[in-house]
Amino acid sequence: MPEIDLAVEAGGWGEEADLAALIARAVETACAVAEPELVAGSELSVVLADDARVRELNRDWRGKDTPTNVLSFPGGDEDEPPYGPLLGDLVLARETVAREADAMGICFFDHLTHLVVHGFLHLFGYDHQIDDEAEDMEALERRILARLGIADPYVDPLAASTDGPR
Repeated sequence: MPEIDLAVEAGGWGEEADLAALIARAVETACAVAEPELVAGSELSVVLADDARVRELNRDWRGKDTPTNVLSFPGGDEDEPPYGPLLGDLVLARETVAREADAMGICFFDHLTHLVVHGFLHLFGYDHQIDDEAEDMEALERRILARLGIADPYVDPLAASTDGPR
């Protein structure tokens, strides 16, 4: 498992020790399930920011002038293992994470865990822009989250309902 450097740049995220434990557990489980080949002593940076900071980064690096839930910045060659020693940076936007969790009716920390896993997989070349790649990435996310006891974030709540749509 990589060493994790956590920076909490915005308020409202919660206790840093709890966040560090959540992120470590998500990354450790992602490593156990995805089995990326890591260089010894690899490092991951996780920044818990706000919408304004993520919007700025998204505009400057992706040409999208809007906040998003998580940005992943690979630290090296994400196409060729072994990966590291600098795996990259994950930057998350608190307001967007909270808004999405509320809209989906799920726990904020479950959504945060999912986004850490999602962003972490991006650092290893996993992507969701093409349907086949998205299916592979989402299947891997489901396996990781299931091991963490978190419900499938991609399930359609209407399809999963035993009562059906109302």
